[in-house]
Amino acid sequence: MTNSDLGAPLAGVGAVDDSLGALDRFCAEVASDFRRPGMALDRDPDDTGGLADLPGVAFLWLAMLPRAYQAAGEFPIRLLNAAGTIQGSVIMIERLSHGDPNVILAAPGPSLSGQVIRALASDAQADWFWERITRRRECTFFGLTEPGKGSAAGELTCTLSPAPGGDGWLLNGEKRYIGNGARAQVGVVFSRRAPGPWGVEAVLVDTGAPGFSAGLLPTVGLRGTRISWLRFEDVPIRADHLLGAHLTPTRRGLRGALQALYRFRPGIAAMALGCAQAACDHVGVQRPMLPKAGQLRMSDLLDRIAAVRCTMHQVAADIDHGLVNSHRIGAVKVEAARLAEEATLLAADLLGPASLVEDRWLEKTYRDVRAFELMEGTTNLHRISVFQGLRKGTFLNSGDHCVGAAG
Repeated sequence: MTNSDLGAPLAGVGAVDDSLGALDRFCAEVASDFRRPGMALDRDPDDTGGLADLPGVAFLWLAMLPRAYQAAGEFPIRLLNAAGTIQGSVIMIERLSHGDPNVILAAPGPSLSGQVIRALASDAQADWFWERITRRRECTFFGLTEPGKGSAAGELTCTLSPAPGGDGWLLNGEKRYIGNGARAQVGVVFSRRAPGPWGVEAVLVDTGAPGFSAGLLPTVGLRGTRISWLRFEDVPIRADHLLGAHLTPTRRGLRGALQALYRFRPGIAAMALGCAQAACDHVGVQRPMLPKAGQLRMSDLLDRIAAVRCTMHQVAADIDHGLVNSHRIGAVKVEAARLAEEATLLAADLLGPASLVEDRWLEKTYRDVRAFELMEGTTNLHRISVFQGLRKGTFLNSGDHCVGAAG
């Protein structure tokens, strides 16, 4: 039976270098600070006061910024450098999610928009974005999903048309299920400027611009992410806020969305595994002497968590080395989300039928983890991708692989 002792290396990770090991230990130490504010965010998603004072949130903020915008001396540079890799980010996110993923999602930062900026922005656009969010400590949003269309980027109906007089652009349309959309101050929106796959563009949007409106959607769990709807009615977009205008049409728009999603998706898997491990550890604290049958069930689940964690780290390391296998990335996300749900079901079973009524943390986590199924693509979409990868022979195309991550 494998288990997680906070501060001890997580099962399935394998050998990591000194910087990643130090990052893991640091994040394990500060994750417990997330529990209380995570419960508060579940009661009131606007209750973000004091988040910035948490060491884990302060570190998370800096880790997401380019080196030039990181405050010197606040944290060891080797920890920030380690967290700036994809493998480092999954270590950081899994450990902090063991505390509470709501805090990660509610905290200010570049989120997915930052990945689009890295992929598409000119130097001037990147400077504008990073200087603004660091100066104002802002939340951001990533506007891709639309009502009735989901995240099918090729079917976008949000439009970008030339403004009268040729000075910039006008944005019209709606977005739905956007994290932090009603709280953010700036974000990236994908819209259609012309027919066809190369007619999609990404633009920077200031939520204070005329014609922009947003509101919260009702959610059952993971309320810290503040899922929102957005509406654009002739929202003016500066000419220099069309991202990637210096690139060819084939290298901007949809390409930026895909690059951002592929690099961000392992973090969703890490978030789910952090919650799965937390639910298992919660059972160990609440009921340390399980009957033999319960021990076997818990041991089986922990072993499967370790297997998916192993593959998640391999996928993350591959991305750091320039190998992006979308099929394996999706498979890891699917399995991690499924294990998070299984962990809460097992916890409720082993702790008794009243646990989801009397145990406030378990009840909240039970609701929270159901959101991972819908984040960064549903299970059916990723299973289709896995099938396509297996059919083409490209699913297993790097290194050694752990059993159990393909679904």
